[in-house]
Amino acid sequence: MFKMIKTFIISELKKWAREPLTRFILFYPLLFGLIGRFLLPYIEDQTGFVIEMYADVVIAVFALMMPMIFGALIGFSILDDRDDNVLMTVKVTPLGLQRFFAFRLIMIFIFAILASIFVILFADIGGLELYEVIAISVVSALSAPLTGLFINSFASNKIEGFAIMKGFGVLIFVPLVSLFVFDFKELFFAFAPGFFPAKAVSALIRGDQFMYLSFNSYYLLGWVYGIIMNIVAYRYFSKKL
Repeated sequence: MFKMIKTFIISELKKWAREPLTRFILFYPLLFGLIGRFLLPYIEDQTGFVIEMYADVVIAVFALMMPMIFGALIGFSILDDRDDNVLMTVKVTPLGLQRFFAFRLIMIFIFAILASIFVILFADIGGLELYEVIAISVVSALSAPLTGLFINSFASNKIEGFAIMKGFGVLIFVPLVSLFVFDFKELFFAFAPGFFPAKAVSALIRGDQFMYLSFNSYYLLGWVYGIIMNIVAYRYFSKKL
């Protein structure tokens, strides 16, 4: 089993390396890390704008963007497999489609976690502890497989997939807007997948006393909502195979 997983991961990484689009996407974590570490402090020095006052917004952007980026990566990879009829071949092998997709979605979930941890720690904004960064990165990463499934549920090729990815990416702004709402009205934004992770970040930075719900509540709801959304998306995608 371990050998099969290792072979699967190496094969997937080689596949990403061959595609110009996926190579470009893989550069994004480093780009965001550099922006957080060097560009934002430079802007602060030049303008007097205090970045730390909006640390929760900055960290939320990082925590929400990384899963979407890696979700798009696996989404385009699956689209390639569909175009090349790889799924038809996998269907008749001992691996089977369910295990095939499980490997890929779990792998991209882990990669999204690692990317988020790297970017948030490298940017060094907000003063979060390592365990807090890990906790936020894990719950946010639930959006990675969701993004990949969403793309493949509505796209039949890469052009459509790219358009859908941009549309799905607009949903990132919904949780960010919610960070400026601190009463029951924030729940109007709760439909967005990144809402609860973003509010959990805000609770860590600002403190529970300034939030409508506690960090633990946002975090738990983020897990529940994220898992439900992934299950629904996977079932819908499975019907299209």
